Amino acid sequence: PFQTRKKDDADVADTVRIQLKKLDLGEAVDEKAIAELKKRKLVQEVLTKYIKVKKGPNFTTKISKLEVDLTPEMIATGSWKNKTFKQYNFDALGVQPPCGHLHPLMKVRSEFRQIFFAMGFTEMPTNRYVESSFWNFDALFQPQQHPARDAHDTFFVSEPALSTKFPMDYLERVKTVHSKGGYGSAGYNYDWKIEEAQKNVLRTHTTAVSARQLYKLAQEGFKPTKMFSIDRVFRNETLDATHLAEFHQVEGVIAERNLSLAHLIGIFTEFFKKLGIENLRFKPTYNPYTEPSMEIFAYHDGLKKWVEIGNSGMFRPEMLLPMGLPADVNVAGYGLSLERPTMIRYGIDNIRDMFGPKVNLEMIYNGPICRLDKKVGH
Repeated sequence: PFQTRKKDDADVADTVRIQLKKLDLGEAVDEKAIAELKKRKLVQEVLTKYIKVKKGPNFTTKISKLEVDLTPEMIATGSWKNKTFKQYNFDALGVQPPCGHLHPLMKVRSEFRQIFFAMGFTEMPTNRYVESSFWNFDALFQPQQHPARDAHDTFFVSEPALSTKFPMDYLERVKTVHSKGGYGSAGYNYDWKIEEAQKNVLRTHTTAVSARQLYKLAQEGFKPTKMFSIDRVFRNETLDATHLAEFHQVEGVIAERNLSLAHLIGIFTEFFKKLGIENLRFKPTYNPYTEPSMEIFAYHDGLKKWVEIGNSGMFRPEMLLPMGLPADVNVAGYGLSLERPTMIRYGIDNIRDMFGPKVNLEMIYNGPICRLDKKVGH
């Protein structure tokens, strides 16, 4: 049933109307009531700003020139007392000085070098872009019929096409261990040809540099050493967003008596910790000149997966003993790319945007210094 009320009922009051009337007259109204009126869209709050302008103490109708520099003449004559000087703007960038600009690869390369030096490594000379197949392949106990020595993977030099100067006694020992075996190895049992070893190539890895340095170390008398190199290598590969025909290889070599795989893992852990990478995994793999061999994986927080960051292993006796190194000396080596960490640090997803003829020079001019992440105390 409907409820009815009398028109003259004195207890009934239109509170909304009363509140609106008060607001119209500029009287105070409860905040809760105002909020309810806004919610019902019966009132709208409008903000009005007023600016009051008046003459200040430095008001003038004449524009005077502000002095920028305090000159010796002003000091000598005392005229600086009547001058008005322009205030310094400490937030201004200023004029950029004309200078050269380091490529991002060179900045990260410098950081890598400092890490190696801090760990007691010495730098190997890497000025041989052209190597003989002997040092690039044969000295590393890599057979002459290996697929990596094919023209599809290697750039062969046409002029000069052949090398003729080799340490002949060492060459004969390498030939023997390849064709007949030795030093506890059965070898590969094939007809090793010096003509194949003489062919000049653009080096496919900086391990050729390591082989030369290890041979030199054996001839001078062995002493424990840690060496590294960072330089260009060349591969006859298909070009895409992550592969180039030339790139940089970072390599480290440690030679010591009674060195084991456990020591190598410890060196990796310390090295990559200085790069800001601590979550590592090691996976067995195969390399022609190292045994055992390991691939190094790190967990990429951005990609949410494990990615390969390097390769490593203990150099085989078939490689070390023909050089003349003592039998109780072990040599560990590891390598990684310079381009991959640089691309990650600078947010570059295509290697051709960072290295090659299509690089945007503005990227080099404006590229900031990019330090590798480090934990405090490392």
